Amino acid sequence: MIDYLGLEGDLGEEERMVRDTARDFVENEVKPDVGQHWIDGTFPTDLITEMGELGFYAPNLDGYGLPGLSETAYGLLLQELEAGDSGLRSMASVQGALVMYPIHAYGSDAQKEEWLPALGSGERVGCFGLTEPEHGSNPSAMETTAERDADGYVLNGSKTWITNAPISDLAVVWAKVTSADGDPVRGFLVETDRDGVTTNKIDEKLSLRASITGEISLQNAHVPEENVLPGVEGMKGPLSCLTQARYGIAWGTVGAAMDCFETAHEYATDREQFGKPIAGYQLQQEKLAEMATQISLGQLLAHRLADLKERGDLRPEQVSMAKRNNARMAREQSRVAREMLGGNGITADYSPMRHLTNLETVYTYEGTHDIHSLIIGHDLTGIPAFE
Repeated sequence: MIDYLGLEGDLGEEERMVRDTARDFVENEVKPDVGQHWIDGTFPTDLITEMGELGFYAPNLDGYGLPGLSETAYGLLLQELEAGDSGLRSMASVQGALVMYPIHAYGSDAQKEEWLPALGSGERVGCFGLTEPEHGSNPSAMETTAERDADGYVLNGSKTWITNAPISDLAVVWAKVTSADGDPVRGFLVETDRDGVTTNKIDEKLSLRASITGEISLQNAHVPEENVLPGVEGMKGPLSCLTQARYGIAWGTVGAAMDCFETAHEYATDREQFGKPIAGYQLQQEKLAEMATQISLGQLLAHRLADLKERGDLRPEQVSMAKRNNARMAREQSRVAREMLGGNGITADYSPMRHLTNLETVYTYEGTHDIHSLIIGHDLTGIPAFE
């Protein structure tokens, strides 16, 4: 796929192997059927364990059977998965960055031993419960509560727009502990088969259709003390998870844009009108040139984030910049690619329209474009516009 600036020439052997493995997987196992999954509103659940066998869940973490790959290798993996479909990358990103990461970073030894191998293999599926019906961009205003009882906590509340929820075995739920001073936010490992827990599917989505999205309802759901994440308290917990996920999105959206470019480029060089391929006309060449430029800029951002993350210098505000830019870039370039395909571009036979509709969700979730603008603005000026 397009690498106009030759960035992949600097990849190590491990990183090339990860890229090629994921690219082959998407080409052979995902692309043949993903258009129909999108139409039907289904996720290819038969691929979950295969993705686990290939090491696609949190491969940048180490221990507990996890490979501890470089951050560039992890980014390339998500790039290739989203070139297949945003729903595929979302599933892997939630499993790894939003479920396995907090257990790995903040969990007890027992929690890590119980859950990380099973989640890493795809034997178990997880989801992340933060967003609520009335609280999206302002998660600190959450209304989900945890009340202490004799041997644990009783949870009440609801979470919505939760990727993987209807097929999850485990939910990482963030709630305010109202029985403690200051109502601190804590993370709870909630098995979805517990009494009082329901995970209803959200149907009739017009975006990210090849992804299973749902709700988490907690009605006097009891969890024992050992299910509390012991290593973090406050909003630092969920926000650090979002930083991990946004890093993956910065890479994944580039993959969607790359796939759109390749589809449009191939179509333009094959499609003839007025006696020559449409790629021979200046209007189409201008579109391809601009797409290639914007994708290259997105690739530079993603690779720079990986370098900073690898050496421990990456700041959340820098991740916000990359997520904001690359989601917008991919959204805009998928529209251009769809346009170049003409009427054929609105069919499921070609990927850009599917990517375009998916990216409407990616543009919004894990922090909207506007919220990331405010995060960067706060960082630049020292003045919080949220207040």
